Amino acid sequence: MAERSFIDTNLLIYAEASDAPEKQRTALSILKQLYDDANGVLSTQVLQEYCNVALKKLGLSAQHVRAQLDLYEQFEMVQVTPVIIRAALDLHQTRSLAFYDSIILASAQAAGCVVLLSEDMNAGEVAAGVRIVNPFVN
Repeated sequence: MAERSFIDTNLLIYAEASDAPEKQRTALSILKQLYDDANGVLSTQVLQEYCNVALKKLGLSAQHVRAQLDLYEQFEMVQVTPVIIRAALDLHQTRSLAFYDSIILASAQAAGCVVLLSEDMNAGEVAAGVRIVNPFVN
């Protein structure tokens, strides 16, 4: 991935998903490449969502989640601010996106990303100048 890319929560979750080995390999490969190329961007929202799912649904230990946070902190980080939330409200109204997806998209836009890697949104669509790509579909 030579393009500046925003990483949605599902990539971090699939990186832990030993029950979905194909998606796990894909997620780990993408995360490594984005880290190596310094093109990956995360947000505080993505980290919060990751922690919640990792602890509640995946049953991972707090110690493991902390160790993963140490790794993920090394990516560029977008702080979700009131400005981003306002932009998300606009996207929510104009694009009919779920509000939390709108925050992800607004964060990607604020970071100057050209790609949003997400399984949860409409792949191929361009919104707010950001192209949505489902990394798990060939």
